Amino acid sequence: MSACLLDTSALLAHYRAEAGADRVQELLEDDGVDLALSAVTVTEFARRVAELGAEPNAARDAALQYARLVTEVVPVDAAVAIRAFEISATASGRVPLVDALIAACASVLGATLVHRDPHFQSIGAGLVASESL
Repeated sequence: MSACLLDTSALLAHYRAEAGADRVQELLEDDGVDLALSAVTVTEFARRVAELGAEPNAARDAALQYARLVTEVVPVDAAVAIRAFEISATASGRVPLVDALIAACASVLGATLVHRDPHFQSIGAGLVASESL
C-alpha cells in the first residue's frame, strides 16, 4: 500500500474544484492509498477557507471533514521539527515554515507529498517524495 500526504494546496484545489481536484478525488477514493494530513494543514486549511469568506464554524467544519477522510493526521513532534529544519537548510530556495513542517510530516511518514505549491520545488527529492498537481 502506498502513502500520500495532502498539502493544504491540494485540499484547497479539491474544495474549490480547481485544477488538481480530480487527482485529489482519485486519491480519496483509492483504497490502495493511505492518505494523511499534517496537523498544520488542518489549521492552515481552515484559516484559508475563512479568508475566502466562510464563517469560522463552517471553515472549522470543512477542515474537520477532510481530517475524517484520511487515515492519519500527523502531529508535529520533535522528529518532524528537526526534519523541517533539515528540509529548510538544504532547500535551493526559501521554504516557509508551515510548508517545511508539512513536507517534514510527509518525509517522516515516508509518504509522497501531494501539492500544488511552488515552494516545494526547491526541496531536494532525497528528503521528500512529491507529486505536483
